[in-house]
Amino acid sequence: MSLLRQADRCIANHSIHVARNAFISSPKDFSVIRKGVQDADVRAAEGQPKSSIDGRLIAIKDNICTKEAHTTCGSRMLKNYTSSYAATVVEKLELAGAIPFGKTNLDEFGMGSHSTLSSYGNISGWQDTSGRIRSPGGSSGGSGVAVATGQCWAALGTDTGGSVRLPASYNGVVGFKPSYGLISRHGVVAYANSLDTVGILAPDTGVAQDVYEAIRGYDSKDPTSLPQTARARVEQALQKRKPRDALRIGIAHEYSINELDPIVRETWAKVVGKLLDMGHEVFQVSLPFIKRALSAYYVLAAAEASSNLAKYDGIRYGNPSESERRSDTVLYSQIRGERLGPEVKGRILLGSYSLSATAIDNYFIQAQRIRRLLCNDFDKAFALQHPLRGPNSESNSSGVVDILLTPTTPSQAPRLDFVNQCSAVDIYRDDSLTVPASLTGLPAMSIPMSTGNLPSDTVGMQIIAQYGDDPMIFRAAQILENLGKI
Repeated sequence: MSLLRQADRCIANHSIHVARNAFISSPKDFSVIRKGVQDADVRAAEGQPKSSIDGRLIAIKDNICTKEAHTTCGSRMLKNYTSSYAATVVEKLELAGAIPFGKTNLDEFGMGSHSTLSSYGNISGWQDTSGRIRSPGGSSGGSGVAVATGQCWAALGTDTGGSVRLPASYNGVVGFKPSYGLISRHGVVAYANSLDTVGILAPDTGVAQDVYEAIRGYDSKDPTSLPQTARARVEQALQKRKPRDALRIGIAHEYSINELDPIVRETWAKVVGKLLDMGHEVFQVSLPFIKRALSAYYVLAAAEASSNLAKYDGIRYGNPSESERRSDTVLYSQIRGERLGPEVKGRILLGSYSLSATAIDNYFIQAQRIRRLLCNDFDKAFALQHPLRGPNSESNSSGVVDILLTPTTPSQAPRLDFVNQCSAVDIYRDDSLTVPASLTGLPAMSIPMSTGNLPSDTVGMQIIAQYGDDPMIFRAAQILENLGKI
């Protein structure tokens, strides 16, 4: 199929599924999109494509800056804001010939698990047999729905505690979070700097890998980008590893939480059984501090958010109109109170408290200690030593596994009406299986495993590998992808 025909199909699907509200900003001129795709078709016919993603339509989450479209972060605070520069990942996509295709909807500032907290309306997931709308996941729910409904070839999202993998699991697509620092964050509106990672949502692992290869690399404009010397150490560590046909797969009992739905637990067991039948090895491992990861995550993420969102004060960002100015109140308080949603304000308050003089030792410092202990747990499980830690590090000892295999989420996509009745704590628990990889900066991917005959009959399985071992993620994902119906 020509690139133009594929693009026309995406444009048609975009019109068909407009009611699902996956996009905040749609492309302004489809003729410009089609012209760019036609040019890519010509290059392909001449045998000179720019890359494997030349001419592909890729949707961009609306907390990643672009010059042509508004970047709102799903918030009234940034309504009609247009960035003066494009994010590095967007520039790299364009250099590779890909065509940005609209800005996708999200939970406000990336804070949410079900895409119900956007100032631009809820996103609708798939409809079950009883006519109920299911959650699209969050916060990259718009990107997940856009890929699942064929409105784009792939989409960029951001993953802070599972915001790419959770929508991937709920929508039956692939969601990849790379190792922290391998992809530039320059031009990505920050939520929590030490956790935010640009991720990829795609229909299969091959597409995800093509996009990943196009956007990864060092960026001098991003202070958290892994420098070239460190990248060289990662490559050396991977090259020293002896090749093996069989994977060594770790199963951590700490991921077998009480909240796991029976179908998720059953699918997990069946996948492990099939892998054993194929000759792969399975090992029991223990990650004791997994149980404390979720608590540590919400302390650290909120603390960083309270600092990052301080600039949205009605002066630097969120400038009020003349009709909004009142002489009887403080501008800062008025604008933040009116334009930030309740979830964002709640996390700012939590973060400010955890950083206060009276609470920092009991909350923020303790959460950082748990984070370090969790990193040690993972290092002890993996056969590959952490490439950025010395060989004599206490945590680099007796690991045996190449990957960890876990469920991505405790359940399949819940009904949206049920989500709206849940408490904040219940919603936070949906991140319990994805947060550990985010706290430790490890690469992780959600793969949809088919359990029935309908596209919605999927359960997300999560693969986690050692830091920098992103190639192992793709190798294992392709094996899972080829298992077929479970």
